[in-house]
This record gives sequence, structure tokens and C-alpha cells, in this order.
Amino acid sequence: MSARACATGMAYLAKERAAAIEAVESASRVCKAVFKKLVTDETLTKKDKSPVTVADFSAQAVVNSILEKHFPDDAIVGEEDAKDLRGDEGRVLRERVVELVNSTTKHPMSADEILRAIDRGQYAGGPTGRHWALDPIDGTKGFLRGEQFAVCLALIVDGQVRLGVVGCPNLPYDITKPDGERGVLAVAVEGQGAFQKRLGADLSDETRISVSNVMETRNASFCESVEAAHASHSDNAKIAELLGITKQPVRMDSQCKYVAVARGDADIYLRLPSSNTYVEKIWDHAAGNIIMQEAGGRVSDIDGKQLDFSIGRTLSANKGVVAAGAGIFDMVIAAVKATLANKN
Repeated sequence: MSARACATGMAYLAKERAAAIEAVESASRVCKAVFKKLVTDETLTKKDKSPVTVADFSAQAVVNSILEKHFPDDAIVGEEDAKDLRGDEGRVLRERVVELVNSTTKHPMSADEILRAIDRGQYAGGPTGRHWALDPIDGTKGFLRGEQFAVCLALIVDGQVRLGVVGCPNLPYDITKPDGERGVLAVAVEGQGAFQKRLGADLSDETRISVSNVMETRNASFCESVEAAHASHSDNAKIAELLGITKQPVRMDSQCKYVAVARGDADIYLRLPSSNTYVEKIWDHAAGNIIMQEAGGRVSDIDGKQLDFSIGRTLSANKGVVAAGAGIFDMVIAAVKATLANKN
């Protein structure tokens, strides 16, 4: 039990942990329902993103309503707001969202309740108090392809991430069996370790996860974004060469990458800046950050600085993200710095 345990013997953030798991599992069911009903060969051919828009709004409504039920005074930093669902112009999209939300929840919600729930995610963030950071669908292109996406929820207290839950509906439970059962939920609370279970299973299914014990970078493998727009694949290749890595990178969308490295499927996650102006959002990294750390890994920006979640809705004090097991982390950071210095 954490040193932050309550006097009653209840583990630190036990209620928050249970509520976050409930919220992420419910949102994951909504996303799967949207994919089943709305994503077709035609939407992919036309590059129609409307299904992921419906899923984004629906998932945020579900998560925010569950958080409000358990913690009505907590603020939420969410990716979406409901302005595009209001009025006559938003009627068609609004009706789809209402239908999808109510098809997967036990207690039906009115359109007004759903819009209000979505708009609870407009908090500005900051260094004091507690708030949640939500990415209702991380990895929108992966979602549309039927590949990797994630529902990501984290609790930030006084600028520090204390709890993270990542739901990965399409991630194989066992990476060595890619055609086996899919659907993973990873969870971590500060000081309590990181765990995974099958998505939808009860808590007795939880097993502890940890990063790989690789100590030589030549034996390591990368996990990187599918989309080159999100990270520089060419820089990653140069870093791999410096580290003597010959294995092909594991490419997947979303914070599923954090989960993959945290449970030892890969050893290094790099998200190097693709431009000088891009600023990471806190909801893209908060949950994965604590899961990785509680699994025994280390996470920083490209300069070796810890990610700063206390500034607001963005990681404006940081550039890029590097995550790896503790045994090779310093070597990875050195190679990142050398590669980027030569580039500049």
C-alpha cells in the first residue's frame, strides 16, 4: 500500500482509480459501437472523418458524466467542446451522438445533458488543485483504420500526474499472439505500480506490468508513431543507428505506445518534434506518462527534463517525448541529443 494510504486503510486514490476505470471502459464501449455502426469501406475511401468526430464527442460525454457523478467538484481538461453540436447546424451530428451514447449506457441522457457533459472539459489546467485530463480518442487515424487508438484519462493534483488509465480496445492482450484476444486496459496510481487487464474484465484480472530489463541498446526496439507528422521517422532512424539498434520499429498510433513499452513489448518510445512550433497537449501524455513510470521506466522531453503538467492545457515547457527503461534511458537521451545537435 502507498505511503499515501488513508487512515481507514483504503489505498491512495482508490475511489478515483475505480471511477477512472469505469469511465474509460464505458467510453471504449462507445468507441467500438461507433466503429461498428459508422466506419465502412466508403468512409475510409472518402477519408471521411465524421465517425471519429461522433466517437470523440460521445466518449467525452460518457467520461465526463461518470466523473461528475463521482466527483462533482472536479475540473476536467478535455480535448472537445460542444459548440459544433448546437443549433440547427449541429442537429444531425448531435442526434448521432445522443443515439450512440444512449445505446451503450445504463442511464439514458438527454441531448442537453450530453452537451453539458462535453462542455465540462473546458478547464484551463494549472499548478494547483486537482483536475482530470481526457483524450476521448487518441489516435484518430488508427481508429478509422481499425487499428490502434486509446481512451486516455489522468488525474493531476497540484501539477503532478497521480493516476492514469489508458483503454486500448484493439491492442492484443499478448503481443506474441497478434491474432489472439484484443482489448487492454492499463492503469497506474502514484507509488502503487502499473497493471493491465482485459478490457471489460473485473479487477481480479489485473496483472502487474513492467518495462523490459534490456540493458544494451543494441538489443532494444523502438515504438513510434505511424504518422510521420507526429514524429520524425528519419531522426528516429539516425538515433537507432547510433544505438546499434537493428530491429524494425513497432509502429502504432496513440498512447498505446506507452502501454506497449510499459509492458515490455518494445523498449523505447520516441516522439521527436516534427516542427519548431508544435506544442504537445497534456491529454496526449499524462496517462501514459505515469503508467510508464510506475512500470519502472523513465519519461522526459528531448533535453532530459521531466514533462511539466502544471502549466495549463499544453506541455509548453517541453519539446518532444522520450520514454525508455531505466537501464538504457541515459544512453537513449544522449543519442537523441547528439542526433538533434548534428541536425541543427
